[in-house]
Amino acid sequence: MFAGLRIAEPVEPGFRLDITETDTLDETPHGSLVFDGEVPEDGHCRMIEAGATIHLVFPERLTVSIESDEGWAELRVRPGTKVAWTAWMLVLDAALDAGGQHMLHTAGLTLPEHDAVVLIHAPSGTGKTTTSLALATQGFGLCSDDAMIVNVASSKVVAWGLPRAVKIHRKTAQMIPRVAPCLGQTWDRNGEQPVSLERLAGIVRVENASARPVAALLHLARSADSQTRLVAMARTDAMVALAVDNVRTGMTGLLPMQKRRLATIAGLVNSVPTFRLEVGAHPADAAALISSTPD
Repeated sequence: MFAGLRIAEPVEPGFRLDITETDTLDETPHGSLVFDGEVPEDGHCRMIEAGATIHLVFPERLTVSIESDEGWAELRVRPGTKVAWTAWMLVLDAALDAGGQHMLHTAGLTLPEHDAVVLIHAPSGTGKTTTSLALATQGFGLCSDDAMIVNVASSKVVAWGLPRAVKIHRKTAQMIPRVAPCLGQTWDRNGEQPVSLERLAGIVRVENASARPVAALLHLARSADSQTRLVAMARTDAMVALAVDNVRTGMTGLLPMQKRRLATIAGLVNSVPTFRLEVGAHPADAAALISSTPD
């Protein structure tokens, strides 16, 4: 996933991750319990807050300590154990946070013949990937169908896409036959299969991970009458929708990193136009509506 982010010249790191393979795990760090329960796909997990340090414990498997203020994390994992996806994502969040950036659960596409990007937000299962691929077949450039990195600290709000494979569902493949050449014969238990950006680049325009100005934020919803429409959305409503899906709370309330993520969302919503995109039976119809909307 990170291969596309390599740089030619060495730079001073803004965040450091140390990984140690060991049989010795500290599973009872001091601090306040923030979360204790099952994580989808990753199993049982505990999160402990100790001042500015966050500890993540996957019993008998691995531990992670993250100090985002000082810009470091330590991952300790037992030999032969696969590191949980949740652990990787929290470390990535901390590394981005150290640089004033935050990963949001949105798709991102560049406008036709324009370098600006529109962000499309919706909870999982609403149709971000289907809508993103439909727009990409109409001249939009795909940055990401699911995860965009946003920075509101610059003079203009900018965003870039996390370069990871796109998970395409059977229903998406049926609605957008153009993706068929990229698909294999094997589907997972969720009826999906991952398709690399390199393969997708053969049928649509896939953008690199350069930061681009954000033109608008669209909240995706399913149309009640099968008609696709784009209507203005109150900024307060857009912020609530984005925050509910992107800001995590625990037993002790908002952690410092989550407070900064909320501030990024507020900065984004206050800086760009916000719309509600209701997608009907033909998601590609949204392309003309988005392109014709004044800046």
